[in-house]
Amino acid sequence: MRRGPGCRTLLAKNGRAGFVLVVLVLALFLKLRLAGWVSLGIPISFLGALALMPTMGVSINLISLFAFILVLGIVVDDAIIVGENVYTRFQRGEQGLQAAVRGTFEVHKPVIFAVTTSIAAFAPLLVVPGTIGKIMRVVPLIVIATLVFSLIESLLILPNHLSHLRPERHRRGSGPIGRGWQRFQDRIGSGLAWLIRRSYQPTLERALEWRYLTVATMLALLLVTFGVFAGGWIRFNFMPHIEADNTAAFLTMPQGTPAEVTAEMVQRIEEAALELGRELEEEVGGAPIRHVLTSIGDQPFRGSQGPAALNVGADNSASHLGEVNLELSPAEGRDITSFDIARRWRERVGAIPDAVELTYASSLFTSGEAINVELSGPDVEDLRQAALRLKEELRSYPGTQDITDTFRAGKLELELAITPEAEAAGLSQADLARQVRQAFYGEEAQRIQRGRDDVKVMVRLPEARRASLGGLEELRIRAPDGTQVPFATAARVHMARGPSAIKRTDRRRVVNVTADVDVTEGNANEVIADLESNVLPALLADYPAVRYSLAGEQEEQRETLTGLLRGFLFALLVIYGLLAIPFRSYFQPLIVMSAIPFGLIGAIWGHVAMGLDLAILSFFGIVALTGVVVNDSLVLVDFINRAYRDEGLPLAKAIRVAGGSRFRPILLTSLTTFAGLTPLLLEKSMQAQFLIPMAVSLAFGVLFGTFIILLLVPCLYAIQEDIKSAFRRLIGKREKLEPQPAGAEGS
Repeated sequence: MRRGPGCRTLLAKNGRAGFVLVVLVLALFLKLRLAGWVSLGIPISFLGALALMPTMGVSINLISLFAFILVLGIVVDDAIIVGENVYTRFQRGEQGLQAAVRGTFEVHKPVIFAVTTSIAAFAPLLVVPGTIGKIMRVVPLIVIATLVFSLIESLLILPNHLSHLRPERHRRGSGPIGRGWQRFQDRIGSGLAWLIRRSYQPTLERALEWRYLTVATMLALLLVTFGVFAGGWIRFNFMPHIEADNTAAFLTMPQGTPAEVTAEMVQRIEEAALELGRELEEEVGGAPIRHVLTSIGDQPFRGSQGPAALNVGADNSASHLGEVNLELSPAEGRDITSFDIARRWRERVGAIPDAVELTYASSLFTSGEAINVELSGPDVEDLRQAALRLKEELRSYPGTQDITDTFRAGKLELELAITPEAEAAGLSQADLARQVRQAFYGEEAQRIQRGRDDVKVMVRLPEARRASLGGLEELRIRAPDGTQVPFATAARVHMARGPSAIKRTDRRRVVNVTADVDVTEGNANEVIADLESNVLPALLADYPAVRYSLAGEQEEQRETLTGLLRGFLFALLVIYGLLAIPFRSYFQPLIVMSAIPFGLIGAIWGHVAMGLDLAILSFFGIVALTGVVVNDSLVLVDFINRAYRDEGLPLAKAIRVAGGSRFRPILLTSLTTFAGLTPLLLEKSMQAQFLIPMAVSLAFGVLFGTFIILLLVPCLYAIQEDIKSAFRRLIGKREKLEPQPAGAEGS
């Protein structure tokens, strides 16, 4: 059996493929030497980030390697803008150093602010709370360091390289391959020019003519997308199932169960696994189940998964615990998922008699139970009854499985209660408990020093009287007045199981009801929403002293999403402030930032196109998208300002000229971002699956946002000028209507 690629192999494969695609996209639209110098910024920026990794406390791991892949296409955006503008000056006849300096200086301001807005968008991801936030904190560290070095390279190093270019070299080509590629590029360039002249510019003119209708149509598309998401047509799974190379079953029997009984139940689970393995070999070929490890008295695999995988109150090892761990063949080498194996295994095992808990794990990573309702109250019996009712309700939802609670009955024990007769004799419950303890456990009479040790001398009943319950019945309890009362008169005794562990929150007893959800049949968020609307209010009405809160994955989800929302709003505020500096305007930053919500449309529908549910990492990608998607609109608005305000062109012509000149670099930056992420989007490796939603949000958001930018931003710019003109006319009318001061006419 072949093994799946490791972290380094995954980076090398996707990095090489992404780099080749980025260079290929650059070479399609830019001259070969220019594309080579622009793409050189990728290794330079990566080496700079690698040099800073030790100072940031970041190691080379799966997440840091993913961050490099994520920024692969973004890192050349500033170099594309600089390189394309410098080469445009070459085509106009300027030479060498003059073209490089003027071309760079012309776009240096939007380039600087484009990179800083990207950094501002990734920065909030540094402080996202929760387990996911701590894990993903590596991504913004790597991305920000890479972007800083890319800015230095594009403004200081790249212009020096471009100053040595000579246009005549590009016209001649170098050899048959160079000339052939030159002809192919000319066709691409001609086709792109035709697209701009015959498709984009007429569409832009029509959109400007009907600019209010254009903006209204795009707003309607935005509202429809949000409505589809809010209506549940596009589902949200906080942490989707991540294909694992292990599937395990965890069995918990009542405390005090002999190891032999536990072993018998575990053997039943093991035999079901072996039968399933033989069945799968016939169905899919090969051996999906490679090894089976059975443990009695311990749950080693469960303990290795971390605290999130352990139920509250569970023991680390005891005779009533068991586990069966299946080592599967690598995900890339089998045609059945670990989730399907666990589902079929669960069906084959069925119910285990007297089992307190039987759960299955088949995901590489978990942030807690999909459903975890924490019930708290002062009365244990009320909590137990409420937990039983809640478990029955959970069984009615499709897809819910592994339903259990954290109440664990302990070993059999004798519970003593003082009788009214004994209380009348002056005895208390504390007196009864203390004397029984002294009789069987003993009371310290004295301590004898033996070298460095103290030896306790304990006084208690002889061993023969402590060996059976008969010794308890023969015990006599001493009253305060010195008389002795028979134990049967002083106490009532009954045998019961006490709790194995007591959990409290805010001094209230707590029981957690947990369940997993089969994502092919149900959704945890939908189940929780229905519980809170219909089930829990009725349950708490019957048990007024009981309260509830959501724990497990729901608690992690609430904490992470709240922190992410705060970071998103902060990023928007910072981006607005950064954009207001070069534009010296309150309204134009809003025009630039209008691309952000429409990038969300691309992110959401990108998940639909890829057949994925939205996940928490999808929202990480959306937050990062806010800085990336404004880069192109920033440069476009800057060029419109120059043509309209500085060069004095009419508004419609200024927008048309700016749109035509910026079409190629805007399209190119978006295509390189998408191309750099394409290998990861198509990656089938188990290790990459939970990272793909973030790449989907960024790739499709940028791609869709590009086409929105090319039409929406010019329309909003024109609407801004309409508002200014209307305001000027209003001011002018007011000035005409104001009465002239006396003597003004003759002056």
